[in-house]
Amino acid sequence: MLDSVKIARRQSEIRQTLSGIVAKEAPSEDETRQMDELDREYRSNETRYRAALIAEDEERRDAGAELESRSGREWSDLLAGFEMRQVAMALDEGRAFTGRTAEVVAEMRNAGGYRGVPVPLEALETRAGETLAGGTPNPRETMPIIDRLFAPTAAARMGVATVNIPMGEREYPVVSSSIAAGWADGELANVAGPQAFATVDKALAPDNNFGVQLRVSRKALKQSGAGLEAAMRRDLAGAMQVGLDRAVFLGTGANGEPLGIIPGAATYGITETDVSAAASWAVFRAAVARFMLSNAAASPADVRLALRPELWDAMDGTYIAGTAVTEWERLTKAMPAVVTTTNGLDAPALPAGGVSGDPLESVGLLTTMAGGLPPAFLATWGGVDLVRDPFSDAQSGALRLTGIITADVTVARGAQLEILTGLQ
Repeated sequence: MLDSVKIARRQSEIRQTLSGIVAKEAPSEDETRQMDELDREYRSNETRYRAALIAEDEERRDAGAELESRSGREWSDLLAGFEMRQVAMALDEGRAFTGRTAEVVAEMRNAGGYRGVPVPLEALETRAGETLAGGTPNPRETMPIIDRLFAPTAAARMGVATVNIPMGEREYPVVSSSIAAGWADGELANVAGPQAFATVDKALAPDNNFGVQLRVSRKALKQSGAGLEAAMRRDLAGAMQVGLDRAVFLGTGANGEPLGIIPGAATYGITETDVSAAASWAVFRAAVARFMLSNAAASPADVRLALRPELWDAMDGTYIAGTAVTEWERLTKAMPAVVTTTNGLDAPALPAGGVSGDPLESVGLLTTMAGGLPPAFLATWGGVDLVRDPFSDAQSGALRLTGIITADVTVARGAQLEILTGLQ
């Protein structure tokens, strides 16, 4: 029992005893002496009661902080012991789940929305101590959720925020108005008039499903569990990274794909600038200046740039006249956050109406963080729904799995992005 509760109960007993003595018209000497003692005890208890409340308040704060993070830690501990090989054996042989894998599967199934075996995204990460060729994997440690899973991708390096939504839709309200400000022109003049505060909702909806297929041969099923565990996670994670990363930049918005940044430039209000010139520091400097003039960036270091490797090759081989410095060195000195990607940007091609011999043209993408708001969002719903296909590879005894994940892409504020076309 808390000390404050004990003291409060004792104070109540003292008040009850005193009320009985005070009601008497002529209390005895013993009763008068008892009143003095109870009065002193009551005053002393008041001081103790306040001290107990202060001490217990700190204990409650510590306990509350522990309770707030306890569920997250317990879930992380469960995920640390999730075994992909149990999923494979359950789908292939009907083997029952055991241990922490069974608990995770049960928790995710209770959330609903899975036809097959639900697999948390953390289970696809490379565990601590794991190697490709040999060594003993250590499945006791897992890295944080989803952001680490997609950390090597171009989307994450360009500042795209990855969020996981348990169920339903999510909207991000973005301010679309500007507050009027101005000086009063005279002693009795009014300052600038009121401006309506308006926001635009950027919605993420579970309308797009992305699937990956995994074939596990009978030999792999009968091999050591650790090898199967690592291989399945690497294959699923690699396929998901490629598909989702490409959707962020090049999603067509048709045939089940979400609308990506570059095809959806007009929809998202992203500025497109046709350079039609060789890629150089001057070209990107002008784009950075436009960001700074619109208050979307404070310095070139705040801007991130995505380019094709072919542009890196061309710029690193082009020297600034009269110096031993290349255009690439000048660029990366002012803009350290430069990302080269073959998956997020289309390969260089001839411009419209171009003929053989004309320089190939590519696309560059610039993004920036403004006010802590990411330039775009990649949302996933729940985990991976792993479904078994018992027929396609039945003759060879192999196991074919289909992993389905629901995802969507949206751009928060078009002013935080710019697309450069015609980079030769």
